[in-house]
Formats: sequence, structure tokens, C-alpha cells
Amino acid sequence: MLSALTNRRRFADLTEQEVLALAISSEEDDARIYRSFAQRLRADFPASAEVFDGMAVEEDGHRQRLIDLHRARFGEVIPLIRREHVAGFYARRPVWLAQNLSLDAIRGEAQAMEQSAEAFYTRAAARTGDAATRKLLGDLAAAEATHDRHAKELEDRHLTGDARGEEDQKAKRQFILTWVQPGLAGLMDGSVSTLAPIFATAFATQDTWTTFLVGTAASVGAGISMGFTEAAHDDGVLSGRGSPWKRGIASGVMTTLGGMGHALPYLIPDFWTATTIAMIVVFVELWAIAWIQNRYMETPFLRAALQVVLGGALVFAAGALIGGG
Repeated sequence: MLSALTNRRRFADLTEQEVLALAISSEEDDARIYRSFAQRLRADFPASAEVFDGMAVEEDGHRQRLIDLHRARFGEVIPLIRREHVAGFYARRPVWLAQNLSLDAIRGEAQAMEQSAEAFYTRAAARTGDAATRKLLGDLAAAEATHDRHAKELEDRHLTGDARGEEDQKAKRQFILTWVQPGLAGLMDGSVSTLAPIFATAFATQDTWTTFLVGTAASVGAGISMGFTEAAHDDGVLSGRGSPWKRGIASGVMTTLGGMGHALPYLIPDFWTATTIAMIVVFVELWAIAWIQNRYMETPFLRAALQVVLGGALVFAAGALIGGG
């Protein structure tokens, strides 16, 4: 690893031929990335896949013009030089290797790709004192700037209002299935199921530190259980719910947070102060659950609030009665 880093060339030390070769290899890589995006989106978002197919064709065209320029100036043999060979050259994050990328993430990555390339060539052109190199880098920056305009033209051509609306709806549904639904289930489980053991311990012992330890154990244990259960019971292939690990993380983290919300107040030594704050936190958690159900699951707010608050009140009462008895 250290050897690879020390063997990298500085951009300032590259010859004009090497800069041109670097631009050619970069265009080749970007075309492959856009085709990977198109392949990933084709089944669910065909209109956006067409956009990325078109962007890949644009990259091919720029690469061919750069090759023609290299052939005219330096001949047929193009030096083998890539981004990873040059210190300080802009890098491409390997997000295209990840599964279940959201549509917005792919669109955002494509825009960042074009902007980073343009910005790099512009800054590089401003640093060089050689007129020929300055012109070359300026031309490359201008070429990258035209990519963004062509991408917008392709979107206007392929992404009509109806197509974009349909794809946005699919992307929203995927976000809900992958993140919101398991996260909401985890928050509900963590907030409600830990009420009984936490408040039973609180009223039985009136020891805030013991209550905090029990609440932490219940919250973390429930989070681990919910996370692994969510990840293991559905791989997302048939249901279309997305990556099981993303769903597991959402469920596990939100379960833990739901329980820790009303466990943390018991770090306060005074029992009744801690209990009062914990009750307020429970109230906020339950109303947050109702809001999420209304916002993302389209459940009427009053019905969601009644279900969550009533369920939470019953579990709280059970814990208080058991602990007080």
C-alpha cells in the first residue's frame, strides 16, 4: 500500500501527452460507470436508464475526439496512465459497485462526477504556465462542462413529466420499503416494548442507576434482535424491499434509540425528576411515531395517534403496576 502511494506521479510532473492519456482513460471509465448505472436502473426506471445510456455515448464521443487529438499530436501509442497513478487527481467513489442504489443517489453521483472533472481541469489549467498545456486543460474543462448540458438535454428528451413522476414515485416507495418501514417498526418496538421493564424497574427499586442499566440492556438487546430479524427474514429479492442489511440497520438502530430515549433520563440521580423527564420523552416518542405513520405510511394522524398512544399507555400502566406492586 505504501509503495503504491509513493510511486504515484504528481499531476504537475505529467507531460502533455500523459495528461491527454489520463483524460482518455478517465472518459473510458466514466462511460463504463454510466453504463453500469443504466443497467442497474433499466428494470425499474427505464427512462432514466436511457438518460445514462445517452451520457455514456457522449463520453465515448469525447474519448474519440481526445484519441484523435492524441493521434495528431503524439502518434498511435497512448501511454497507460489512470487516475490511481496520479497524486491529487480527482477520484471516483465506487458507489456503482453497491447494490440497491437509490435513483436519487445515482443521479447525484452522476452530477458530482461531471462537476469534479470540470473543476479539476479548470484548477489545473489555472496553475500551469505553459501555454499549450493551459489550452489543453481548458479544452478538457470545457468538454466536461458540456457534459452537464447534454445530460439535461437527454433528461428533457427521455424523462417526460409522466415518466419522471412515475420514477419518482417508485423511488419514494423503495425508500419507504427499505428505510422508513423497518425503521418505524423498530422505533415502535423500542419505544413501546421497553416501557414495561424500564418503568417496572423504576417503581420497584426507585434506583435510577439500576433503572438505567436495565433500560440500556433492554434497548440494546431489542435493537440487536430486531436488526438481525429484519435482515434475515427477507432478502428483498422477491418482495422488492431492498437490501436486507440496510433494513436491518434501520430497524436495529431505531429500536435501540426508541428504548434509550426514556432510559437516558435515569442518569439523573433524583428519581422523580428522572421519571418525569422519561414520561415526557415517551410522550414525544409516541407522537413522533404517529407523525411518521401519517407522513410516510399515509395513516390518518388521529387514528395513528390513538393506536400508538393507547398502546403505549397500556404498556406503561402494566410496567408501573407490576413495579409498584
